[in-house]
Amino acid sequence: MAEPARRGGATEEAPTYDPRSFERSLAEQRARRAARIARDRARRNAHIRFFFVIAVLLAGAVALGLVAWHEIQRLFGL
Repeated sequence: MAEPARRGGATEEAPTYDPRSFERSLAEQRARRAARIARDRARRNAHIRFFFVIAVLLAGAVALGLVAWHEIQRLFGL
């Protein structure tokens, strides 16, 4: 049969205090915040780039359509 786990009592030492743990934790939180801000900025820039490319493609399609229409009128005398 299995035996119950032994509970560590006063025989075990208390964990040692690391005075730099606070600074490491603070640096980790700052790095997470900076990464989150960078992700948000990149997402916003991606949206701006997407709509800019769509606008350029739409303008190009309209310009190509106008040139084609002008050439059709010139060729067929409409």
